[in-house]
Amino acid sequence: MPFDSADLLERFLRYVQIDTRSDAASATCPSTPGQWNLLRLLERELRELGAADVELTEHGYVLATLPATTPAPAPVIGWCAHVDTATNLPGAARPIVHRAYDGRPLVLPDDPSQRLTVESIPFLRESIGQDVITASGTTLLGADDKAGVAIVMSVARHLLRHPGIPHGKIRLCFNPDEEIARGMARLDLARFGAQFAYTLDGAERGEICCETFSADAAKVEIHGIASHPGWAKDVMVNALRLAGRFLAALPMARSPERTSGQEGFIHPLECTGSAEHATLRFILRDFELAGLAAHRATLEKIAAELRAAEPKARIEVTFTEQYRNMRYWLEKDMRPVRLAEEAARRAGVTPFAQPIRGGTDGSNLTQRGLPTPNIFTGMHEVHSQREWVTLQDMEKSAETLLHLAQLWATA
Repeated sequence: MPFDSADLLERFLRYVQIDTRSDAASATCPSTPGQWNLLRLLERELRELGAADVELTEHGYVLATLPATTPAPAPVIGWCAHVDTATNLPGAARPIVHRAYDGRPLVLPDDPSQRLTVESIPFLRESIGQDVITASGTTLLGADDKAGVAIVMSVARHLLRHPGIPHGKIRLCFNPDEEIARGMARLDLARFGAQFAYTLDGAERGEICCETFSADAAKVEIHGIASHPGWAKDVMVNALRLAGRFLAALPMARSPERTSGQEGFIHPLECTGSAEHATLRFILRDFELAGLAAHRATLEKIAAELRAAEPKARIEVTFTEQYRNMRYWLEKDMRPVRLAEEAARRAGVTPFAQPIRGGTDGSNLTQRGLPTPNIFTGMHEVHSQREWVTLQDMEKSAETLLHLAQLWATA
């Protein structure tokens, strides 16, 4: 029963051409109309494949069931992948398949300044001889996370076509808005009905993730005092100048540009406003809650210093919890992680764990009581025009899922 890699590739190339960029400024769920286009396509394709219980919920979650093929009782597991792409670049890719990559620089034709070389991207050297897939240079490829979407869909097709493969009940979930930290906010866990789950949203081959950042958002609002600039002496309080001072006071040692590994950061995302009112938006990230609290304290301290320096201004700081490190819950029961590692080994892949300097939908699900580690898809250089993936890495991810389904059947 060889796995159909041509189906996997064909699905991926189709899915990435649909623009599903999410939008944090939107209050709807999904946040953008383009996501509905892919979600409706997946709903239709699952029905055509013969999946059971297929539904597209009012909030844009495609749910489906792969019925159990073994009479033995087994936990219900779930496989999840998000349909949206990052907000910073267009998401309708013109994908290019570089067959049997030979190691020479990949110059993306729509913007030749976008180059992928083995010197600048170590993982690319390891992919010589594989089929490398890129976009054309002006958009995201969308492997984050349409590689995961294509893998889950292709594996679902394989299992439905080969009912002799023993597995328990498997629930599928394709969700919107992961890139704006809302991916699972409106998923009804009882409706999903899984006891353990996995997100297909990881990077290099073999990566099994059970630790992520904890994350908060912060907003700083600065209210100044308006005045005609010709008669502003000792009257005007310029909110934009205070915003500039606030940003200048941030510790560069705790910026994304200066941190790696287990280090957290404070990242200013947006500065908008006028002389009368300015708004700053930040994301705060750390692997430990104490570190996250320290980032909050830093912003509060800067705000207090500016209030003291300019008492006529009004400066408000608010924080919003986004997600928490999944490790806090998974370390209490590592069974879903250990089975994923064994599944990777059976697929001929050496599994390894490393903390994600980001989050996944599994962060939210795990915190809410559904243990959800993250499995590799092979994506690299995500959130950039240089994003790429290899067909062979996606195949290994698919093989891992097939073994994982069988392992849970005897767990």
